[in-house]
Amino acid sequence: MDQVKIGKFIAMLRKEQNMTQLELATKLGVTDRAISKWENGRGLPELSLIKPLSEALSVSINELLCGERIEESDAKQKSEEMIISTLDYSRESIKSAKKIFVSILGCILLLITVLIILFALDVNRMRNNQPVIFSTWGFCYVPPIDLHEEEVDLAIINYLVARGDAEPKQHEGEKTFAVMRKFLIEETKAGTDYNVYAWVLEEKYYEEAGEIQQDSGSSIPYKFVVEKQGEEYVVVDTQIPRDGSYYSVDMKDIFPATVRQDMEEVHSDGTIERLQMEIEQQVELWFHK
Repeated sequence: MDQVKIGKFIAMLRKEQNMTQLELATKLGVTDRAISKWENGRGLPELSLIKPLSEALSVSINELLCGERIEESDAKQKSEEMIISTLDYSRESIKSAKKIFVSILGCILLLITVLIILFALDVNRMRNNQPVIFSTWGFCYVPPIDLHEEEVDLAIINYLVARGDAEPKQHEGEKTFAVMRKFLIEETKAGTDYNVYAWVLEEKYYEEAGEIQQDSGSSIPYKFVVEKQGEEYVVVDTQIPRDGSYYSVDMKDIFPATVRQDMEEVHSDGTIERLQMEIEQQVELWFHK
């Protein structure tokens, strides 16, 4: 069927009847926008409206669907053409409806697939103690805080302080203080063994006549080997570069290249100043507790 031709025919018949689009729409129980759509050839009336529309426009259904007046002598031929045209239009409508249905079904299946993938991703993250990315599943999972790095740091500081306090004291009440900037922690054995590369500031203080005095100190790079023994982390070995001509050779042997590059900046990037401030805070708290 020729939508444009039928639309022009409907418009002509409506005007012959001296009806506005709104008046015709009221008779058919549709909106005036539907009438405008038909007359502009952008669509056809539903099958249930064909008979009421033909009656309102005072034409036969055959004429309405052919989009023209039909002489009696041509009625049979036009009826056959109209039937064939109607069947073709119905097939095209069915094809169009099928395409729309397939497109909608494809979108739904794609959405379901994406949701399944995202859900599987979050389930896998939870299994690996990682927070979920999406909270659309009705749950929110946050893994327990992993404190093992903090425990490793504490084990190193305790080791340095205990070692310093065990050395012969030059003054009564002498106390060792240690702080560090950690550059890298390598997990050599999952969850138990670590190599820790850090810059360490160690200083000893004592109090004399109400005044806090510094006895000695050192500021050097360290490699610590830490193991988990039972429920505790323990420093089992340490390495530091030797002085003099051996220093650069030992640095290359002990520390990874990226760590060495960072360590070269500790005297200019504020590392030493920050560590010194941390020592001073500890000293203040210790001697005025």
